[in-house]
This record gives sequence, structure tokens and C-alpha cells, in this order.
Amino acid sequence: MRKLTVAAAQLGPIQKAESREVVVKRMLALLDDARGKGADLVVYPELALTTFFPRWYMTDQTEVDTWFESEMPNAATQPLFDAAAKANIALSIGYAELTPDGHHFNTQILTDKTGKIVGKYRKVHLPGHVEFDTERAFQHLEKRYFEPGDLGFPVFRALGGIFGMMVCNDRRWPESYRVMGLQGVEMIVLGYNTPSVNSQKSVEGPEQRLFHNRLSVQAGAYQNSTFVVAVAKAGDEDGHPLIGGSLIVDPNGVILAEAKTEGDELLVATVDLDDTKFGKDTIFDFKRHRRIEHYGRITSQTGVVLPPE
Repeated sequence: MRKLTVAAAQLGPIQKAESREVVVKRMLALLDDARGKGADLVVYPELALTTFFPRWYMTDQTEVDTWFESEMPNAATQPLFDAAAKANIALSIGYAELTPDGHHFNTQILTDKTGKIVGKYRKVHLPGHVEFDTERAFQHLEKRYFEPGDLGFPVFRALGGIFGMMVCNDRRWPESYRVMGLQGVEMIVLGYNTPSVNSQKSVEGPEQRLFHNRLSVQAGAYQNSTFVVAVAKAGDEDGHPLIGGSLIVDPNGVILAEAKTEGDELLVATVDLDDTKFGKDTIFDFKRHRRIEHYGRITSQTGVVLPPE
């Protein structure tokens, strides 16, 4: 048995005017709650330190860069790293990363229980658009402010298991899970900031968006026999609502815990990483059952190519 207690630290809304220091105090409160519940790992959302700034159209790169972190930890987040290390708890945190050579990524990191960063992932599947779109109910400018991740989908040995990461829209793409599944991943952690309404389809509201969230995460977990911990930033940010629905899902695709609010909320589950073995050895034994000679189209083609008429 390889028991692990994981905590999904959902954050409620972060307003545009709120500082990192204010947000970190909330993150520390969730960490303290997790410590009291015996957590080994606390997972925070995508862009956990700020509002979801890609909804705002900006033309000044200096202004854009104020939403990014040029180092991690930094002065604002060091108290969180220190508290986690003191409590012997590992962390996973999403944030906007500005690299020393000027690249911008939507990033998630994983630490060990000493606060050392042992894994980094940069979001691959960026949704949205580049220029201001008058046809949308609100803007979603991730393609303007971020570059597609350049690290692929690596996995990391940590906490006695094999861990992977993804961010938000990545969870909708089966390839994200499968690349990690092919590396034996046993737990995937991810953060998301998902608007409660589709900006291009107003009838797609929170109920359907929560359904798609569950569907994506549960399918990915089951089809790769892995635990998935999906953590939201939720609630109304300056008039722009985000869904909650944070989830901890087991390797059979069963929901172990699910958020009940759109505020700061901690979900905790004690799991056994060995529970991933059965699926990996039977129905999803990739070595025995995959037929890669038929999968070439997946990596050789992006857009749809219709059959001849």
C-alpha cells in the first residue's frame, strides 16, 4: 500500500485589485486546514495568485508583465513555501511565469515536502484568441498573453509515486492524459479557471460546464488508470463568474470528493496509489492492447480532413 492524503485547495474569487499578499494569506489558511487533516499534498488552482487576467484586454506589455512571476518562490509566496515545509506538506501551484529570457507561460509546479520544486509543467492547449473580439460576451486572451508550453507532458517521481500536471483546457484533450499514462502516471494534478458561461454560446451555462468538467476528468482518470485532482478558482471576479466543481477522482473514474461552493474550500481524500495497478495491468495494459500502427493521424494532422465525396 502507498497511502497518500491529498487536498484540493479551491480558491474563491480574486478581484483585480487584490494583491498577491492578500491571496497568499487565504492560501495559508487552506494549508493550515490541510495540515490539520493530515494532508501530504495540497493542490491549488491555475493562476492561483491573481485574478484571471486574460479576460482583460491590454496593449501595454509592461502592464501585462505585472501579472507574471519572474521567480518562484518570490517575496509574496515565500511564506507559503516556508509554512508548507514546516508542516511537511508538498504543494502544487499554478501561476503566470515570466522566464529570465522573456517568455510567458501558464505554469504549474510541484514541490516535495521540503519546499523544493521537483516538477514544472507549462500549459500546452491554450484556449481563446489573440485580438479583441467584438463577437464575444467577454474576452479570453490566453493566446495573446501566453506561449504554448515547451516542456511537453513530463511526469515526476515524488511522494512515493509518479505524478503529472496539466492546466485547465488541457483536461479536455485526451492526448494530455495519454502521454502521461504512457509514462505510468499515478496521479495528475491540475488547476483551472473556467468561466461559468461560454463567451461564444450563452446557452452553455454553469450546469453544462460543470458536466463537461466532470466528464473530462473522469474519462481521463479511467482511461489511464490514474488519480486526478482538479482544482478550481471559482466565483465572481469583478462581474465575471467562474465555475467551482473541484474534484478528486480515482482510477476507475469515480468521484471521491467534489466542491460544494464557489468559495475557498478544501477537499481531502486519502488514497492508495497502488489502486492504479489493476487498470494498468488489465483493460488498459497499453503494451498488450494499443495498436499504434493505426494512430499516426493523431500526431501528423491538426485540423479535420474530410473524406472524399
